[in-house]
Amino acid sequence: MAWTTSDKVMALRERSHPFDMFAEMMDGWRRHLAGRNASLLAFFSFLSIFPLMLAAVTILGFVLDGNEELQRKIIDSAASEIPVLGKTLADNPESIDGSLIALVIGLGGALWASTKAFVGLQSALDDSWEVDVDDRDGLPAQRGKALMGLAIIAISQIGTLTLAGIVSAADLPAFSNLAIIGATVVINIVVIAAMYRFLTSYPTTWSDVWLGAVFAGIVFTALQHFGTLIVQRLADTENEAMATINTILGLITWLSLIGITVIMCAELNAARKRLQVNRNIGSGVDLDIAIRN
Repeated sequence: MAWTTSDKVMALRERSHPFDMFAEMMDGWRRHLAGRNASLLAFFSFLSIFPLMLAAVTILGFVLDGNEELQRKIIDSAASEIPVLGKTLADNPESIDGSLIALVIGLGGALWASTKAFVGLQSALDDSWEVDVDDRDGLPAQRGKALMGLAIIAISQIGTLTLAGIVSAADLPAFSNLAIIGATVVINIVVIAAMYRFLTSYPTTWSDVWLGAVFAGIVFTALQHFGTLIVQRLADTENEAMATINTILGLITWLSLIGITVIMCAELNAARKRLQVNRNIGSGVDLDIAIRN
């Protein structure tokens, strides 16, 4: 018997709704093998990072060629916080060269790995909502939703950089960091809610996904900030071999925590919905009406 359904736990679940939701979430995590889904999501996210960095280095090589003023501005911007790439920019920006072949390879590899990551996320969300395999989206629809997910991420990143630029231009140093963090939290919540809402085959509503999106958005923002600092600290060593190994280990750990957060909060949404349906059934509400609502 699982601990979530033991007599003592069930008695506690009847007395406390928050604990009941937590236990149902953990039971879903166990039954849906969500840890495996989180690992798969982290794996393909990891594969997409290095092609993206290759593309970023190549693009910077084109735009920074002979432009010392732009080099200085980029080094002083958020790009300086990117692990490995930021340190290279600060130490020797002239070492970054542009290559059309590298750009094509980088963008192609990043597109393949990132779409696989989004397909894996769709499967994980379908598992959370317990969608039958025969009722899930087919390959064309999955790839289409993956591209939609990439577009949402791209738009959100543009929005974050735009807000950061506006706050910086407003010359409010005392409040700029707090404003940027607050705006980033809001954007992350909206983006994750959209992922939960549209990337699953289950007919979710906004009310079904808001709770998990809020928790995931807050934790994800914290991981964005502290994860970057941790990876930079691990990579900050004179030994180049150890710096590379530490960077890879740091990235894997960081992406694993992100994967766990996203899938765990998806399980929270599904657990909350199951408890609502069960309460409606216990109250005599028609099952079809309960599921639709």
